[in-house]
Amino acid sequence: MKLTRGKLAAIIIAAIVVIDQIVKIWVKTHFFYGEEYRITDWFILRFIENNGMAFGMEFGSKLLLTWFRIIAVGVLIYCITKIKDREDMPTGFIVCVALITAGALGNVIDCVFYGVIFDRPELFQTATLFPEAGGYGTLFNGLVVDMLYFPLVEWDWPMWMPWVGGEHFIFFQPIFNIADAALSVATIVIILFYSKTLAKTSEGKHSEKEQIEQ
Repeated sequence: MKLTRGKLAAIIIAAIVVIDQIVKIWVKTHFFYGEEYRITDWFILRFIENNGMAFGMEFGSKLLLTWFRIIAVGVLIYCITKIKDREDMPTGFIVCVALITAGALGNVIDCVFYGVIFDRPELFQTATLFPEAGGYGTLFNGLVVDMLYFPLVEWDWPMWMPWVGGEHFIFFQPIFNIADAALSVATIVIILFYSKTLAKTSEGKHSEKEQIEQ
């Protein structure tokens, strides 16, 4: 059976979402909040949750952000259906769009369902999946689970340095998840290698709009 680019995109989205959710559920049910497991000095699993966008950033209303993500996933899936058979669209670009879609969808699942399917455990206790007493929140108000922490290097700034003198610096500080990683890596690859292709997709949309208007 021939693997079309549409099927490839579907497989990528499904694989990333499944892996992302397995890791998140495992962390939620095996780590208490703030607990960490040190794999190496520069690779640590640390369980945190956040309300906001990728890498724990906060941005506006929680409900508004969740609906924005849902709409974005719908738009991205629509874009894939439109570009998957276009000969001028590189396969690598379609893979990147699929990764971005998977990343957005992975965090949408947290936001929509996690408040209902997980409880809020006591301090130093792990969460229960599908608790009898109900979840910690409501539908569309779940928290996003993050766990990947890569403090690659760290140092103390010399005291004579203006503004930062004496402070401890860590690179790279954000804690994120697999969905964040897929979305961010794909976005960077598109910017570096597929900027012209992205422009073509915009031109294609304008052409379709003009044909409809005519």
